[in-house]
Amino acid sequence: MSLDINNWYKTVTADDVIYLFKGEVTDQLIAQSLDVIERQLENTPTPIRKKIYNVLVECLQNLYHHATTVPCEKNNEFCGKVGVCLLSKRGDHYHVVTGNYVVPKQQSFLQGHIEHINSLDKDGQKEMYKEILDNQTFSEKGGGGLGLIDMARKSGNKLNYNFIKCCDDYNFFTLDVTFN
Repeated sequence: MSLDINNWYKTVTADDVIYLFKGEVTDQLIAQSLDVIERQLENTPTPIRKKIYNVLVECLQNLYHHATTVPCEKNNEFCGKVGVCLLSKRGDHYHVVTGNYVVPKQQSFLQGHIEHINSLDKDGQKEMYKEILDNQTFSEKGGGGLGLIDMARKSGNKLNYNFIKCCDDYNFFTLDVTFN
C-alpha cells in the first residue's frame, strides 16, 4: 500500500493530544477508550464534554462496525479491522479525527452522504434525521446513516473528510469533526 499510516498519523497529532489510538478496533477497545476519554475530559465544560463524548461514541462504533478488514498480505504493518481515533485541542477548538480503510464502493456512499449532510442547514439536518428514523431503512451492517448526521448536528460544523488512495482495493477514509 502506498499510504504510510504512521506518517499520516504524525500529521494529525500536531495539536494538544487528549487521546489517541491506532490499531485493530475491538469491542474491548471501545469500552476502554471511552473510560479514558471520560476522565480526560473531566475539566471540560459539561455541554461541550457531552457533545464530544457522544460524537466519540459514534465514531468508535463506526470504526468497529464499518471499517473494512484489510488482509495482512495487503499491508504488513496493519491488518484486520484497523482504525485510528484521535481527540485533540487546538486553541478553543476540539477535534475528533478518525481514520479507517474503505473499499471504493464505500467511498462513493460516504462522500455522497457527507456532502448531502454538509449542504443542509441545522433544520435540514434535523428533518433528514427524522426522515431516516421514520423510514427505518438500515444497511446490511445495521446503520441507517444517522451517525454522521448526529455528528454534524452535535458539532454544529460541517464534517471534514478525505480519502487517501492506498491501492486499487482500498482507500483510507479520514473524518474530522470540529467543536468550537
